[in-house]
Amino acid sequence: MTVNVATIGDDSQVLMHFTITLADGSVADSTELQGKPAKLVIGDGSLTPNFERCLLGLTVGDKNKFELQPEDAFGQPNPDNIYYLDRAKFTEVKAEVGLIVGFTQPDGAELPGMIREVVGDSVTVDFNHPLAGQVVTFEVEILEINAE
Repeated sequence: MTVNVATIGDDSQVLMHFTITLADGSVADSTELQGKPAKLVIGDGSLTPNFERCLLGLTVGDKNKFELQPEDAFGQPNPDNIYYLDRAKFTEVKAEVGLIVGFTQPDGAELPGMIREVVGDSVTVDFNHPLAGQVVTFEVEILEINAE
């Protein structure tokens, strides 16, 4: 029996290369360029269900290309994820537009936020995923499937 993404269950691992391309043709991310494939655990919530469905039926060695709308990829920007902070909170780095800063959450986890605007003593930080609201094209190559 050939193991493919359709025959494996939750917690199974897929090792793959991927490239994310934006509507303008620019590459947003690529494991090929980094030289390190990504490991995906099916059903762990790291990818949307629609993205995982695009992988169904693929076997080791398969390559596929598919376009995802924002809702199926990184979601739409959420205005509740935009915060206005006092410039005085930025003691370790200079608050500059475009800078991505890691903020430590109460549980100790780090959450990245992009500085969108600096006006006077107010710094606007956007905690939405940088690709939120974007139509993206994924190119994938399945390298390995480990069924649990």
